[in-house]
Amino acid sequence: MDEAWLLALAGGGLIGLASSLLLVCARETAGISGILSGALAPDVAPQERSWRVMFVTGLVLGGLALLVARPARFSPGLRSLPVALLAGALVGLGTRLSGGCTSGHGVCGLSRLSGRSLVATVTFIAAGVMTVWAFGPGAPR
Repeated sequence: MDEAWLLALAGGGLIGLASSLLLVCARETAGISGILSGALAPDVAPQERSWRVMFVTGLVLGGLALLVARPARFSPGLRSLPVALLAGALVGLGTRLSGGCTSGHGVCGLSRLSGRSLVATVTFIAAGVMTVWAFGPGAPR
């Protein structure tokens, strides 16, 4: 039996639970770009910076733990480091232009019925579909 959908379901549930806890307990939105931006901003209070740094550190450590525990989950689909860096820069630019990242708009914004987040999320999904169509497996070469 393919366990991929169970893992996706568990991961989505954990993301929803974590973002809900952050919103309820700390009145903060779990948008990763906003959290990272706040962690790096020079004029942030130490307590504010502290939770943001811990949040981002947890993301990195979680990814590293998954790499150690399940290395097969990381596919060798990466075409090249320059392409990955360019893609990351474009994601960062898009995040700043749209006022948030996929997690902020998709998880937190939609759950708060934000129209702006709906537009951003539909745009993210459409761009992802077009990218896979153009460059993914089976794409015209």
